[in-house]
Amino acid sequence: MQTNTETAIGKIIAISDLNVTVLATGGSVKNRDILYAELDGEKQLFEVSDVNAKLVSCIPLKSVIGLKKGLEVFKQADSLDIAYNEGILGRVFSSYGDPIDEKPPVERPKRSVYARNLTMSEIDISGEPLWTGIKALDFFAPMQKGYKMGLLGGAGVGKTVLIKELINNVYTSSNSNSVFVGVGERSREGKELYDEMVEADLLSKMAIVFGQMGENSVARNKAAFSGLTLAEYLRDEKQQDVLLFIDNIYRYVQATSEINAELNRMPIENGYPATIETDVSSVEERINSTQGGSITSFQAIYIPADDITDEAVQVIQSHLDGQIVLDRKVAEKGIYPAVNVFQTTSGMIDAEKIGERHYYLVNEVIRYLSRYEELEEIIAVLGIEELSQEDARIFYRSRKLRNYFTQPMFVAENFTGIPGEFVAIVDVLDDVENILSGTYDDVDETEFSFIGSYGKKKGRA
Repeated sequence: MQTNTETAIGKIIAISDLNVTVLATGGSVKNRDILYAELDGEKQLFEVSDVNAKLVSCIPLKSVIGLKKGLEVFKQADSLDIAYNEGILGRVFSSYGDPIDEKPPVERPKRSVYARNLTMSEIDISGEPLWTGIKALDFFAPMQKGYKMGLLGGAGVGKTVLIKELINNVYTSSNSNSVFVGVGERSREGKELYDEMVEADLLSKMAIVFGQMGENSVARNKAAFSGLTLAEYLRDEKQQDVLLFIDNIYRYVQATSEINAELNRMPIENGYPATIETDVSSVEERINSTQGGSITSFQAIYIPADDITDEAVQVIQSHLDGQIVLDRKVAEKGIYPAVNVFQTTSGMIDAEKIGERHYYLVNEVIRYLSRYEELEEIIAVLGIEELSQEDARIFYRSRKLRNYFTQPMFVAENFTGIPGEFVAIVDVLDDVENILSGTYDDVDETEFSFIGSYGKKKGRA
């Protein structure tokens, strides 16, 4: 951030971890202005959060250690900003727009992280489908450009591999880049992600923002806005269909709550601020599709105490267009991506949006797989010989369907030895229809594991 030294606008009169109170004696100050105090030759930055006559409440961007009452405070020319140019690709930024990857500084132009708000006339709500080439996602949770999708799943269920595959496939199919925002990331996790992106040759196709767990609440709060600004550059200036990954959106709400508590703002139930709806909307409403490009987001959601009715979780989910759930029980069966098809949803599952055929097949597959789970319990007690002819057909076809929605990933080729495949939705629909109709009843179920399109594979054989 560039700075201008000016006449002092006031002095610090009170300090706490997340609140620096300034008595303003000169110059105008408004919300989101950046103020600073000189300490041992370095600038300690604060962002204005509330102005009450001459009393200015500020949130410190970093630690307040060393600050003391009476220090003179100056106003910076620029608000919180981040690079807004092609130099963002392949780079890693802090929540405040500073490069943290030990590479040269990013050149101007820069833009305020709060600058962009789409007008109603700019928003395109009839965006095209965004096909990812991943069978389970395109079939059970098809996405429209500009959608907001929740991504739920604990450690070890393949979330990072799925994210990397999405970045790879969207770049390959449409030459569009991605932005990853770590909100409350542990330093170790951030370094692992960075190394994995380098190893998978994906770093040059994306920009990364980290608000690390070890930093204060402000860093976790501002990471979301910095990441949005990078995504908006790619959408608005490069006319791309951008993938925005936010991990974890709940941490943004949590950080906002901590800041509000420090500013003595009255919380509502569970300690969340009364402004929780507005706080979440300030992020979610910037994720949209326009005529020129789109931002489609995948947002990991931490569910505190596994309570899906938690106020913050409910507010976040009210903005989502669907969710992708990765399940450990599915992963334990060797099925990757480990998508729980019963909990995975999308607003696109509508006959008018995806067509009668796709809509019918989704419902039919869910019916088959639901019955399959019931039949597994029956077989465990009575044996498969006791099944009716119809149930036996459902059982064997369901096993083929279950295997079919596994897929070899491009980013996992080095580990699996199986070349990755991008599967067109039309091929997925053909294969599923053929499995359900009995065309492949004589084919062994193992033939459907970790392949692309069975019809295409059969044609090549």
